[in-house]
Amino acid sequence: MKPAGFQGATWGALFVLAASVLWGTTGTAATFAPDVSPLAIGAVAMGFGGLLQAAIAARPMLAFGSPLRRQWRTVALGSIAVALYPLAFYSSMHLAGVAVGTVVSIGSAPLASAVVERVVDKRRFTRRWAAGALLGVTGAVLLCLAEAGHADPAAGAEWSTPAGIVLGLLAGLTYALYSWAAHRLINTGVPSRAVMGAVFGIGGLLLMPVLAATGAPFLASWQNFSVGAYMAVVPMFAGYVLFGWGLARVRASTATTLSLAETVVAALLAVIVVGERLPALAWAGAALIAGSLFVLTLPGRRRNAGAGAPEAPVRQSPGDTSAATAGSTSAAPAGSSGGSGL
Repeated sequence: MKPAGFQGATWGALFVLAASVLWGTTGTAATFAPDVSPLAIGAVAMGFGGLLQAAIAARPMLAFGSPLRRQWRTVALGSIAVALYPLAFYSSMHLAGVAVGTVVSIGSAPLASAVVERVVDKRRFTRRWAAGALLGVTGAVLLCLAEAGHADPAAGAEWSTPAGIVLGLLAGLTYALYSWAAHRLINTGVPSRAVMGAVFGIGGLLLMPVLAATGAPFLASWQNFSVGAYMAVVPMFAGYVLFGWGLARVRASTATTLSLAETVVAALLAVIVVGERLPALAWAGAALIAGSLFVLTLPGRRRNAGAGAPEAPVRQSPGDTSAATAGSTSAAPAGSSGGSGL
């Protein structure tokens, strides 16, 4: 499960993009279980997905139990954010629509992540990240406006879309928080598998009471059950394995900005599978998001050794390359705060 040969920030960006493609399928998949509540969808997806993360990471979690316990506050913050994120995210899509909910949730995450890094880690807003974030967030806003302008006023109460947008902003904040927490833990030398297993495993446990209270419809039909199984195994389990590999190679604000690709995938699937029609403004937004991904994934120039004070090196974990890679990203040419300005 360790991509030992795929080191460097460029691979980290590709891992995050691959995860974003999987996540982009969740809104469309949820439409195939219309009688299942958004709380149940979120609980089964992130709940069982998180428990699967913990199951495959049992050994490294035990091996690095001591450093994880020493940083229990960061683990707790990440776990609570993991539990809150799917409840807010799927409720946002339910109230405001798949496209608007996805765009607001994912589109707000890069800004929230950068603010968290600025306040807590004292990291500067770099020009390259700012350019990519500006393109991506502008594209996300255009997608949101396009969908809101074509919404059917008879589809729900007039409070539905504003409430969905507020929940989307909460989802974006919690996404940024658990990404930051996981990246911070990885940068202390704990392997990405152990970090993701601990943070997502505890988050999954926190979601089990919600699933117990709302999950009965999953057992009402094979279709509902299949949707729940797909959500837990493919976008949540496999997607977050890829995301963990990415966080070991790029900083959290870069990862959340790259995740804007999810909004494009969600919009395309809404057109192709669900049958929604996107206006020209929405396609313009998708093009801007694609431009932001191009800016953020271009290989950057390596800085001179004396340019700026390097970050403290990270201890390499025995038998795992992710911690060493995470440490190297502070001076890597693309996707970190050192080489490329990401």
